[in-house]
Amino acid sequence: MRTPNTLDPASGYAAASRGATRDVPPKLEVVVVGLGATGLAIVESLVRREDCALVGALDIRPALLGVDLASLVARAPSVPVVSSADVLPRADVAVVATSSWLEGIEPTITALLERGMNVVSICEELREPSLSHPEIVARLDRVAREHGVSVLGTGCNPGMLMDTLPLVLSGLTTEVRRVAVRRTADMSRYGAILQKFGLGLTPDEFDARQRSGRVMGHVGFDQSIAALARGLEWTLDSIEVDPVERHLVAGADRAGEHVAVPAGTVAGVVHRARGIRAGEPVIEFATHFGIFEADDPVARGDFLTIVGREQTIEVTAPGGYESFLSTVAMACNAVSAVVAAESGFRTILDLPVFALASKGARATSIPVSS
Repeated sequence: MRTPNTLDPASGYAAASRGATRDVPPKLEVVVVGLGATGLAIVESLVRREDCALVGALDIRPALLGVDLASLVARAPSVPVVSSADVLPRADVAVVATSSWLEGIEPTITALLERGMNVVSICEELREPSLSHPEIVARLDRVAREHGVSVLGTGCNPGMLMDTLPLVLSGLTTEVRRVAVRRTADMSRYGAILQKFGLGLTPDEFDARQRSGRVMGHVGFDQSIAALARGLEWTLDSIEVDPVERHLVAGADRAGEHVAVPAGTVAGVVHRARGIRAGEPVIEFATHFGIFEADDPVARGDFLTIVGREQTIEVTAPGGYESFLSTVAMACNAVSAVVAAESGFRTILDLPVFALASKGARATSIPVSS
């Protein structure tokens, strides 16, 4: 797939003044939208925060309507799960952990903004959506400004490891010539998102669903590449995202927390993408996603290489970063940042570096679940 890069680093929301900030209440009232595996982990993290008070939760699954949040997450407050943003309690910020696709969640985000709530979302397409959804960006930006709130997309990927981290490290060289990131993402903690990767399908089932578009792999390569290019002030010829490939078939039964991978079915896939500039690949991404075991023929770890004019910068994490927990952390650490940010549509590049820092000092001494 080839997607033109139409982002101009000197235009649109990227050029908006970032000097204005808003006061953050000492105790933020928060609602969580989407109570899948990731949403529940976000709730579990936020209940430990002394500066946050969970006041509501939303999930569209009928089986959760009216269920007490306290029965789903230990130490969560006793609030009923609702199925519509219109009946959520008013809060300072809403954390949205539902879909990877912006078109599907635009109505929910809009309803939250119209009620005066700031929004943090882990929707991959929200990280740098002006690449593919400029009309939605314009609408969300307008609604947010009208109501004096902001909306921010964040996460591990896109959000940090393949875009923000390389941009920060690029400051160590005066001229970047190429960026390459290779990751191994353990998906054992994830829930519904795994449908995108085809794990647990036979090879024939995987191939058929991949051809029909029902297995598409990672959503967010376009956004990470576009964000990285915007930060480096590069204008790309195109962004290429390859079809996801099955890479590993389980020799014996294995399972994650929310999915079974029987013997003979797909346990791992690989997905690649690149940004092209002056006819050459200057940004190259590759990620293995799967339910892995120690003896799998996969080069485990996360590896970042920035080829600069003066030096090559390399960051190696042999064990890899824990994608699930990193995504949860990025969302939770952003709740105060989105309230403080200038109103309108925001990306991580609009935030000061300290806004991205861990907020663990604000947590109670409740033990973290393993």
